[in-house]
Parts: sequence; structure tokens; C-alpha cells
Amino acid sequence: MSETPSERKRRLRFLTVAEIVGLAALVIAALGYWDSHRERALTERERAAEAQEKKAEARAGALKLTFLLTGAPEGEGERLKLSSVHPEQVIQTQTLTFPSEIRGDPVQTTGNPRIEAGWIEGGVTKADHARGGKLRPGPLPVAIVTSFIEDGQTKSDTALYQLGYRAHPRVLRSDKVELEGLSLIRHGVGANTQAAVDAAWAKQNPPPAKR
Repeated sequence: MSETPSERKRRLRFLTVAEIVGLAALVIAALGYWDSHRERALTERERAAEAQEKKAEARAGALKLTFLLTGAPEGEGERLKLSSVHPEQVIQTQTLTFPSEIRGDPVQTTGNPRIEAGWIEGGVTKADHARGGKLRPGPLPVAIVTSFIEDGQTKSDTALYQLGYRAHPRVLRSDKVELEGLSLIRHGVGANTQAAVDAAWAKQNPPPAKR
């Protein structure tokens, strides 16, 4: 039985409505997917920002716990005033160990952290003469054991530093030593600071050949 023209029109109209409904459903699904994707991307960005912030806080905390000395020359370099890079770390006492060839005994300070040129002038001149005037002008390794107070607690730090200096020859006297600054070599030197200093010194200034 063939369909009438009116039935054919009605069927076509129904198909058109079905297509519109299907298209609307597709659009709604696409919008839902886009909204879900946007929300997921936003959540991931927030998580990444939070993780970055936590890393920055961790780095700041680690830096706060690290003890690091700096040295500022005073006068004409006859003294180096030592201080912690963190003002809340208050230095109490220090024990400074120089290469055995430069100075045989350690120097201790209390409440006045410093390095004085006079502590090493005689040793620098002697070491230079032993090498026929070919001693490297610096830097000079020095181990520093520091007792300091942080957050109401007494703590200790042992580290190996490089002491920058210049030596100026003087007639009938030890060379004049001019201190320039201080830089860190490494922490965790160990209990035998003299051995660590002597090893660093021998590496950059091998002992003179025996005759």
C-alpha cells in the first residue's frame, strides 16, 4: 500500500524533528565535555601551583637552616669581619684552623667573629720564601667551627672556606697581608679540621721539593 502525500510530509517532518533533537543532544554533550575539560585543567593548574608553592617553602626552609658565613674587609684589609647571612643566627664562638704551614695552632674567638691578617702574615711570608717566592697569592683554605644560637637553641656548624688575600712585600718585615673576602668550599668537613685544611692547601700549593 502506497503512502499518501500527507503521510509522506508527516514522516519527513518527524525525521526533521528527530535530527534536531539529535543535534541538540550532540551540542549538549560537547558543551558538557568542554566544561568538564576546563574544570579538570583548572584543577590541574591549581594543584601545580600548590606544589610549586610547597617546593618554594621547602627551599626557603632549607636555606634558613643552612649556616653560611660572609666576610667584610675592615680598614685596609687588616681584618675581616665575619657574620652569618641570616641575622637570626647569632654567632657565639668560633675556632679557626689554618694550614699547618701557615699557622700551627687554631685561633678561637668569642663574641667577636673575625679573621685578622696578623694571624697569618708570618706564615704566609715563611711559606713564600720556602717556595722561592712562588707561593700562590690565594685563596687560603681555613676551617671554621662556629657555635651559634638560632630559635633559642645552640647549634654548631663546621665548614671549609677559602680566604681571599693579597700579600705585599715589605723590607725586613713579614709581607703585609690584605684580606679580601670569604667563600664557602663545603660543609660537613668532619672532626679532623686540620687534616681537611692541610689537604686543601697541599692541593693548591704542593710542598717544595726537598733538596
